[in-house]
Amino acid sequence: MRDTEEKGKYAVVLITVPPRSADDIARKLVERKLVACVNIVRDIKSLYWWEGKVVEDDEALLICKTRQDLLQELMDYVKEIHPYSVPEILALGVSLGNPEYLEWVKGSTKEPEK
Repeated sequence: MRDTEEKGKYAVVLITVPPRSADDIARKLVERKLVACVNIVRDIKSLYWWEGKVVEDDEALLICKTRQDLLQELMDYVKEIHPYSVPEILALGVSLGNPEYLEWVKGSTKEPEK
């Protein structure tokens, strides 16, 4: 990365969703400019503990590219529109990336609400 000041300013956010909700949630996140891009990975199977038992579900995975300063607003909005009572929302910091791509992410997302 050319500019070390950019390190730590970006994130990849993983969100699992019911398959029928994937397109709608992804579109809403992009339209609100909370993310620059969402990849939708369909046909994943999730196994997890829920209410004392192991549950198996078909889901889709949203891989979202955004800025760190939008993470709280992104998480709050996902909680509003997600059909699960406890949605999976995991943010992974980006330590290195194509500078031109990261600049595109910056230009494709909104300024955070104060």
